[in-house]
Amino acid sequence: MTLKTDISRRRLLKGVAGASGLLAFPMIAKATTFSRSFASARDLSLDHTHTREKIELTYAVGKEYLPDALDDLNRFLRDHYSGRVGHMDPALYDIMYKLRASLQARLPFQIISGYRSPQTNERLRARGGGGVARRSLHMDGKAVDIRLPGVPLAELRDAALELGAGGVGYYPGSDFVHVDTGRVRSWKG
Repeated sequence: MTLKTDISRRRLLKGVAGASGLLAFPMIAKATTFSRSFASARDLSLDHTHTREKIELTYAVGKEYLPDALDDLNRFLRDHYSGRVGHMDPALYDIMYKLRASLQARLPFQIISGYRSPQTNERLRARGGGGVARRSLHMDGKAVDIRLPGVPLAELRDAALELGAGGVGYYPGSDFVHVDTGRVRSWKG
């Protein structure tokens, strides 16, 4: 009888071990998927030079953009003159993410300008300070003016040009680089 109990106990333990292994497999698969997703998370860290606000967030995981993060970035990159919030092109964040990675930068981007309402754009053009296009992509949420502390401005411009992802304007006199998701082109302002 004792022998039979031992055999039954062994079978039971083997069965439990096997079943728990099968039950654990989906958890391992989920953990692996989560690890891959976490590894494909894209984040940004930004400081706004005019509002003095700072933001650090994950805006996308894999191919999926995170709606709440995009809303936060839209508010952060609002027209700092009028307070109007525009809808920013998420591809712009991908450009910034790739720039930061390619330059191995650790510090946040400094934002000079993000979204601009048509009224603000026209007012800036009327001032005659230069560099403000009549049909600026800032008004469409497809442009941002940036610098990256610790990275020479010319190096930031060159990295943006290498991406070949949109327009790149180089403004050494004003100490920023313009990047946008428009057609590939470059200029010096």
